[in-house]
Amino acid sequence: QVRLVESGGGLVQAGGSLRLSCAASGSIFSSNVMGWYRQAPGKQRELVATLSSGRSTNYAYSVKGRFTISRDNAKNTVYLQMNRLKPADTAVYYCVQITSGTWGQGIQVTVSS
Repeated sequence: QVRLVESGGGLVQAGGSLRLSCAASGSIFSSNVMGWYRQAPGKQRELVATLSSGRSTNYAYSVKGRFTISRDNAKNTVYLQMNRLKPADTAVYYCVQITSGTWGQGIQVTVSS
């Protein structure tokens, strides 16, 4: 059974940075496509970034150039480095193992203006 645990969220001022981590267990991590989604209050959940086993990436237009998704297969961990944060980035962020459809519990990111 796959389990994903996010960490690294919190409160940050606009223009600041945060790095989210997602530790995975229970699967062959290196062969899976991983991603981050987010859901802001009153809005639909949206895809933020994906990372394939071959390390190809895909980003939402709203975060391109500011966010970077990466993975450390030795640590079974995927990261989301978020720079130049904006209040519009405020949301609950979810780590997802896209290959299996497994979601983490989510972690709050709040960007103050």
